[in-house]
Amino acid sequence: MYIHRQLEQTILRAAEEFSCITLYGARQTGKSTMVRTLFDNIEYVTLDNSRERLLAASDPELFLDSHGTPLVIDEIQKAPDLMEAIKIRIDEAKIRSMKSGEKAGLQYVLTGSNTHEIREKASETLAGRTAIIEVSSLSNCEKMQAEGCEFVPDIDVLKKKKGLVAKNRFEVFEEIFRGGMPEYWIRNIDRNTFFEGYVATYLEKDVSRLINVGKINDFRKFMMIVALRTAQQLDYTEIGNAVGIDARTVKTWISILEASGIVMLLQPYATNLSKRIIKKPKLYFLDTGLCAFLCGWSDSRILEASAMAGAFFETYVVSEMTKSIRNAGKRIEYTLYYYRDRDQKEVDIVYIKNQTLYPIEIKKGIGRDKADKNFSILEQYKLPIATGLVIDTGDALYPLNKNVYYCPVGMIGI
Repeated sequence: MYIHRQLEQTILRAAEEFSCITLYGARQTGKSTMVRTLFDNIEYVTLDNSRERLLAASDPELFLDSHGTPLVIDEIQKAPDLMEAIKIRIDEAKIRSMKSGEKAGLQYVLTGSNTHEIREKASETLAGRTAIIEVSSLSNCEKMQAEGCEFVPDIDVLKKKKGLVAKNRFEVFEEIFRGGMPEYWIRNIDRNTFFEGYVATYLEKDVSRLINVGKINDFRKFMMIVALRTAQQLDYTEIGNAVGIDARTVKTWISILEASGIVMLLQPYATNLSKRIIKKPKLYFLDTGLCAFLCGWSDSRILEASAMAGAFFETYVVSEMTKSIRNAGKRIEYTLYYYRDRDQKEVDIVYIKNQTLYPIEIKKGIGRDKADKNFSILEQYKLPIATGLVIDTGDALYPLNKNVYYCPVGMIGI
């Protein structure tokens, strides 16, 4: 069974406009399956194959000659220098097309699971030649095969939406507990077997290339400690003390998790107008199922009743927003922030669009009537402030007061 992805149309449009497409993201998010489904008439080669990998690394030109174009190359991060040879081939094809008057067309589709390495290498080497698209695990509407779109917290836009996935709190936490890894979601295989294999593969194939092999067990402990701190501000020293490593190592290892697409860092919103803003980023796991596994939760009802329920609900909302933005072919930088100052005044999400601030509070059913109490703190930035949102479970969009609307979590991405 194949679950259609919202990114498909973005990818197909890119195939019409670019000579190359680069897809990156965490392991098991469905990159290879989606590419092989969309481009089933194109030759596919994976650099997981040792023979292909050795040839690509030792003689990129011969590797490309042996396969021709168009070509799908999976796990491109295992031979990063191959991109230099691809750049030359793309430029040569462009010159030929200019002489002949015929469109060069799509030549290469590249996929890989090391987010930072691939994005940076593609941006530097294939600038202007490739579309760069990030793939996340399944979003809420993808799981239900509903038509999705980018989440924009504009009240007028939300009022026009016809689709709404109404879910009670139990259903939401069941989804939080399971997460969105396509293979696990579709096959419904044993949860512990899947996530244990996922973590082991990640440590063996990705992390071991970046840190001392003797530190692998420390890194696994580190992942568990970080999972327990999802939706919290990063405190490198505190995490280091819990793991038994120094703060500098924590910062390096956080960057590995971020580069692998395991976590995202939400930056604080601030300008030079205020020096009282807390400057630490907040950390969120992008797949709540993986996070719940690392935290040791064995049941969704136990998780819902736990002290971490609010953090997991916030993680779920932020990850769904992130997926909806990425599935529209966009990046979250310069769009999503949070606000907190030294007086402990906080706004969970500051969404920015067209120089307008959209304040958003995320609540798990507690204290919704006062959830907007800190929205006015954003007035210091002298920018337009749109109607705010309070996001929780529910079945309708309705006003809490003249400045704030209650928004069901089921509207994100629909």
